[in-house]
Amino acid sequence: MKRRSIVSAAALAATAGLAVHQSQASRVPFRRPRRSHVAILRCDRYARTSEVVARGLRLVSPAVQGKRVLLKPNLVEYSPAAPINTHPMLIAAVIDALYGLGAATVIVAEGPGHVRDTDLLLHESGLEAQLDLLKRASFVDLNFDSVTRVAPGTGLTQLKELWLPTTVRSADVVISMPKIKTHHWAGVTLSLKNSFGILPGGVYGWPKNVLHWQGIDNSIVELAVSVPIHFVIADGIEAMEGNGPLHGPMRRLGCLVFADDPVAADATCCRLMGIDPRRVRHLQMAVPLGNLDAHHIEQRGEAIAGVLQRFELLPQFTHLSGDINRESP
Repeated sequence: MKRRSIVSAAALAATAGLAVHQSQASRVPFRRPRRSHVAILRCDRYARTSEVVARGLRLVSPAVQGKRVLLKPNLVEYSPAAPINTHPMLIAAVIDALYGLGAATVIVAEGPGHVRDTDLLLHESGLEAQLDLLKRASFVDLNFDSVTRVAPGTGLTQLKELWLPTTVRSADVVISMPKIKTHHWAGVTLSLKNSFGILPGGVYGWPKNVLHWQGIDNSIVELAVSVPIHFVIADGIEAMEGNGPLHGPMRRLGCLVFADDPVAADATCCRLMGIDPRRVRHLQMAVPLGNLDAHHIEQRGEAIAGVLQRFELLPQFTHLSGDINRESP
């Protein structure tokens, strides 16, 4: 398969401003639940993740019994000085808990967009060691998985086809496990942006710039439609602010977020960062898919106001800052 056969010759320019045009909103199919459920649980260190994950999965429980479950962490590149990746101890705790809930199979799958040597990244990040200890969860490098052609679900991009990994397509339940971070192009990178790692580098190249050329917000929403996320467990114990997703400083948010709706999950994570999710363009566009309005999100665990920290934002994203007291119940 030649790469140019799946990359459109033309690229959409990024749309200026925050307003979402009616024509764009109408391209996103309506899947929004009447009510979403999100739990925020304090967790001050990764050594405590097993007990906190167990509690979180009781508060917002995914239906995994007898199912083939795919965990999609955020695994980009390794730096000992920055909290770039979903922590391996959290991933291990989730695997263990899912088997405890009766999952038939748990697979960890990712297609890192910045490095081609995934084996080295697994080793450096510590995920390889955690998976070896568990001995009952395999890792699939989505960059080189077999692929299936799928028609895009929205028409928001000029891509005429998507090539999706067989491992993702065959999963019964997809759980996104993002690291809570700001992002120098999208404003934030949470469960929806985490889906960029699903598309295979073997088809889309490194760092999958074709998605950015189509308009990063457009691509985020296209993937949210074409590869639905069923559940979210977000790593906010050590988050990132400022020049994310790679070069920002660590912000110790000290919590994990569990949700049965990725839009509601991302909206809640934004509020925890002092960001108004209604000002994040791809979340505006994704409103037909999930609940952005706090009045339609049943908040469990900790209250947002008790955990909230105002994250440093790059100058081009200072307009995202909001007052949660004016828009949350």
